[in-house]
Amino acid sequence: MERGEEYLQKFVAETDWYTDIVLGGLLPDSWRWRVLLPRAVQAWLRNYIGGVVLYFVSSFLSCFYVYYCKKYWNKRNVVYVPKDEIPASKEAMLLQIKVSMKALPWYCFLPTLSEYMVENGWTQCYSSVGEVGWPMYIVYSAIYLVLCELGIYWMHRLLHDIKPLYKHLHATHHIYNKQNTLSPFAGLAFHPLDGILQAVPHVTCLFVVPTHLMTHMLLLFGEGLWTANIHDCIHGKLWPVMGAGYHTIHHTTYRHNYGHYTIWMDWAFGTLRHPEEEDQFMKKGKVM
Repeated sequence: MERGEEYLQKFVAETDWYTDIVLGGLLPDSWRWRVLLPRAVQAWLRNYIGGVVLYFVSSFLSCFYVYYCKKYWNKRNVVYVPKDEIPASKEAMLLQIKVSMKALPWYCFLPTLSEYMVENGWTQCYSSVGEVGWPMYIVYSAIYLVLCELGIYWMHRLLHDIKPLYKHLHATHHIYNKQNTLSPFAGLAFHPLDGILQAVPHVTCLFVVPTHLMTHMLLLFGEGLWTANIHDCIHGKLWPVMGAGYHTIHHTTYRHNYGHYTIWMDWAFGTLRHPEEEDQFMKKGKVM
């Protein structure tokens, strides 16, 4: 695939468009920012502002949906944890917000770096679906997602298995180890390096698989929506999605359900535990 200067300008124009949407919509006199700041700083600022807005909007909406309507969900038997164990306390939520806000500026360096690499032609990214056609777009996107699933699974699992990494990085997130300490605000509450490492597969895959730039950007920022969802304690029972019912088990057992979007990697590597199995295990424990 051609990577001449004229072609790379397509990526520059696209990322400029993203900057115009965010800075133009949220900052007064945004053109001044465009003139005064280097492109990398503009990209970081846009990613940071977009990330903060996404974090609070998705988390607040998820909290309202889950906790305000929890009686309705309990009647339909889709809440994984007992109704008296959600939501997390206000103190726990405030701590999660504090940890997330400290980490978010660092998280934003990763998409900024990936944009720089794309704009300089170092990756396999392409600008328009029309360049490859819809059939190959679907094939490439499926390969990209599978590789991301594999990479995130093993990155997450190694953060548990390698004790220094767990102690100094991942343990920051696993202080939320009971159902009544989890909330959508915990989705980004990681040590900054931990959060970056778990998102790295999204970027490394760009060097391996032809990837549509907008699809990559949407998936990378979609992480914010997804992480809020999997920490809300609602078991949606949508196979093969690795929803909150599965991820809650990860927080309570530490040894299961390392996967990201789906249960397939945990199934393949023997670390899968279903919420239904956990329910039976807990009932047996109470009987004993």
